[in-house]
Amino acid sequence: MGDRTRIEWTRADDGTPGATWNPVAGCYRISPGCDHCYAEAIASRFAGTTAYPNGFAVTLHPDRLTQPLRWARPRRIFVNSMSDLFHPAVPDEYIASVFAVMAATPRHTYLVLTKRHGRMRSLLRDVCRCGAGHRPGEHFRAAMSWAATAHNPEGVPGLSGHEVYHRVPWPLPNVWLGISAEDQRWWDVRVPALLEIPAAIRFVSAEPLLGPIRLTGISQLSRPDWIIAGGESGPRARPMDPQWVRDLRDDAVRNQVPFFFKQWGGLHAKANGRELDGRLWDQMPTPVGGPS
Repeated sequence: MGDRTRIEWTRADDGTPGATWNPVAGCYRISPGCDHCYAEAIASRFAGTTAYPNGFAVTLHPDRLTQPLRWARPRRIFVNSMSDLFHPAVPDEYIASVFAVMAATPRHTYLVLTKRHGRMRSLLRDVCRCGAGHRPGEHFRAAMSWAATAHNPEGVPGLSGHEVYHRVPWPLPNVWLGISAEDQRWWDVRVPALLEIPAAIRFVSAEPLLGPIRLTGISQLSRPDWIIAGGESGPRARPMDPQWVRDLRDDAVRNQVPFFFKQWGGLHAKANGRELDGRLWDQMPTPVGGPS
């Protein structure tokens, strides 16, 4: 499988590697967590090739849209590991096409991670503008329905406007939505927006963790469903204070939020592996309705 990935949090419960799916490539930096972006380094290195014809400039790849339809085995899929689906250069209609494919493949579980919390919120819980009193998100579902038909010239079962609009639950039960938060400032900015978005699972990736994050003042109704944390990797990795990740882990445990420690990164990487205080923290969320 050409899109196999070693990213630990995409692994299936039986340890089978997950996958990446990149119908978009390219991005630009918007906060400190982006400064040493691995995706930018890869795209710049292979600029001008078929995979990255425009380097790290935002590029749509409609030829990749239907890839998951051809993956028969269920898997966890990291969407746009080389971009940000909610980047302003990605048209609304194209985002709807990506969601239509996810709706048509309920055997897969999709993880969508963004730093553009505002756009994700405005699209997925768009307030009715036609005066008919539609529920939040109804207009986006209609866009998904149109996209499903427009991108299904081969008549793939399950990818029809009627099925996407009338038979698929909303929010999509196989789509987990997440935001990146590298420190307390960005947690406080992005997490409240995330919690306003309808989703089967809402998660936070605190990687690279560049400063302390404390989960204060949260409740059963105001907390994410999953937290991933990790240090920065690569030759220019910025240091992560071990106490930062311990405090975040302890707060997650105290608030009954599953915690996944991905890596130490930097100077701690080889000495400690992935263990935190003598054990692996590989906790995964359980979606409503059972394991995904």
